[in-house]
Amino acid sequence: MSDKKAAKPQQSHSITAIDEFDRRILARYQRDTRHIAQSIGEEVGLSAAAVQRRLKRMRTDGIIEQETATLNPHALGYPVTCLVGIDLLEERNEQIKSFKQAMLKQAQVQQCYYVTGEYDFILTVVCRDLRDYERFTQEVIMAEQNVRSFTTWVVMSKVKSGTALPLAPN
Repeated sequence: MSDKKAAKPQQSHSITAIDEFDRRILARYQRDTRHIAQSIGEEVGLSAAAVQRRLKRMRTDGIIEQETATLNPHALGYPVTCLVGIDLLEERNEQIKSFKQAMLKQAQVQQCYYVTGEYDFILTVVCRDLRDYERFTQEVIMAEQNVRSFTTWVVMSKVKSGTALPLAPN
């Protein structure tokens, strides 16, 4: 992500800001962005130009945050996925912000959630093998002064993973 994109303030969007055509376009588009506007338009009942205008508006409005490729981690040498629960010592704003910033710098951290409950953060970390994960824990997690403890769950198999939102009709 570019610095320009990262600096853009997040906008709050109401689901009422989009109409039924937008929902149908997004439902199709989020599954596969390679579909051309013509085929989406035929499916939802709009012209290709209308679909393109709507997609452009939804990008500008921040409804479509980004368009990415989903890569196969196994094919690229990262067959191990670990879910990690992080418990911090101190939970003041400064410490929370510091941990978030540290995780943003880690390429192996695929997802980082600040959560309620037993843990303060939940991470998804990809690794080449368990030795690679051990190195990650020593150099990243244990190097963080504010980490009290962490718990790791090694993923045995991926059942479902994705970012598609349920865009049911109103």
